[in-house]
Amino acid sequence: MGPITHAIGIDLGGTRIKAIMLDERLEVVRQAFLPTKDGTEQIWKEEVLQIVKQFTEEVPGGRFAVGISAPGLPSDDHSYIAHMPGRMQGLENFLWSLHLRVGAHVLNDAVAAMLAESRLGAARQFKHVVMLTLGTGVGGALLINGEPYMGSFLKAGHIGHMVIDWKGEPDVTGMPGSLEDAIGNVTIEKRSGGRYKSTDHLISDCRKKDQLAISIWEESVQKLAIGLASITNILSPELIVLGGGIAEAGEFLFKPLEEHMERYEWRAGGDKVKIVKAEFSDLSGAIGAACFAMEKENKIRNQQ
Repeated sequence: MGPITHAIGIDLGGTRIKAIMLDERLEVVRQAFLPTKDGTEQIWKEEVLQIVKQFTEEVPGGRFAVGISAPGLPSDDHSYIAHMPGRMQGLENFLWSLHLRVGAHVLNDAVAAMLAESRLGAARQFKHVVMLTLGTGVGGALLINGEPYMGSFLKAGHIGHMVIDWKGEPDVTGMPGSLEDAIGNVTIEKRSGGRYKSTDHLISDCRKKDQLAISIWEESVQKLAIGLASITNILSPELIVLGGGIAEAGEFLFKPLEEHMERYEWRAGGDKVKIVKAEFSDLSGAIGAACFAMEKENKIRNQQ
């Protein structure tokens, strides 16, 4: 059997399915978007099957692998999501290879986003990288020596659950005063005393020089900097990539973040970590899943 010629990446979210197909040059040749209809598992599972059928039929004789990007922790062999309580009923323990009838490899959505940046995006020339996705929560992923590092139980990289304030309230995992609760959309209403329901609205008022909005945002960015500086002490990455909707704030995020990093980062010998915005947004999970599947499947074939 020859190497994989095409990889299909499927990113499963609570509201949308995002799908792409890469050719052997890792170029996106097809993409599709469909509603997930969260909670109606037979519908979205069938839609994934139909997307895969449609893509594969367009390349007669092609050799395919499928990558699935999803929230939660994958099984040790990356064949299914083993732990994902509370969302996407039917996702846990579902064997995608049996459903799709083609080799399917499953990984966490933040790890998939990091792989997209590592193979094709902002981190493609780096070996030691940390990625954070700043959105409703704060996701994270690690790249060590050019390979994704997931650790025991495939749980590594959940940076959003690091402690920033040990006296703070517990987050969804039970950690007090987490980074996720410091900057994620999940707590913006609480952090603003009910004034804001989204970080977008907060930043919009910051642009209008609203002093309360600026104060709330400044505290959030300061806490993010403390978290990133802590990461540099533990992992010493060359690069930190910030993705997700909150990273779209651009200079309103990166300028004050750099000012705080100057204060908190230990810059021995003048060395400092580079912090950049992710190149991919909506399609990062699908692209990363496709890259992961192609690499895994080719490795399997080379060992046969």
